[in-house]
Amino acid sequence: MLVLLIEDDKVLAASLSDYLSLDGIECDFAYNGQTGLNLAMQNEYDVIVLDIMLPKLNGFTVCQQLRESGINTSILMMTARDSLNDKLQGFDSGTDDYITKPFAMAELSARLKALSKRRTNCVSNIIQVDDLKLDLSTHKAHRDGNELTLSPLGWKLLVTLAKHSPKVVTKEALQQEVWGDETNANNLKVQMHKLRQSVDKPFSRPLIHSVPRVGFVLRGQGDA
Repeated sequence: MLVLLIEDDKVLAASLSDYLSLDGIECDFAYNGQTGLNLAMQNEYDVIVLDIMLPKLNGFTVCQQLRESGINTSILMMTARDSLNDKLQGFDSGTDDYITKPFAMAELSARLKALSKRRTNCVSNIIQVDDLKLDLSTHKAHRDGNELTLSPLGWKLLVTLAKHSPKVVTKEALQQEVWGDETNANNLKVQMHKLRQSVDKPFSRPLIHSVPRVGFVLRGQGDA
């Protein structure tokens, strides 16, 4: 698990990192709100631990700007301020949980693991199968870091396969998802050929596999 720790007390940040590392949790650091905001926007973290009283940008502002930017990473606010109004303001800003100083290190670790698990179970804007990554918010697909050129129909087909991976999607289900009641088996055949040219042909391993007389499946190397 990778956590972004935004805390201006460097001694406390180091102590937290040392403890969490023993529990299998790695930390990136930011010692002011602006740096923390930049790191959270540029990198993907499992959880963000965010102090309220920070230089440059306070925790409420950082949290609010992350949510307004579409960053849905779980956020745990960590502060010495224990008033109800502070907690309500934190939740209004978009935080997922709240822990008040002083706290037991074991409690912090447990809360981080719970938040990470909750995020994994939530619907995400990112779908990843092997080295293929789909961003549902931007409608962009990348494989092995390379952006793929897809038609609107190809995008719909690929998203449908990715959402069901590693299960097989029948031809009828694909046709219904993309064309609705105006199904046409030849259209599906043509579009799947184009999709495989974009997703598989430039790479050494195919991800899209046909299942004779049934449909198609998007399957990574480690999928059964």
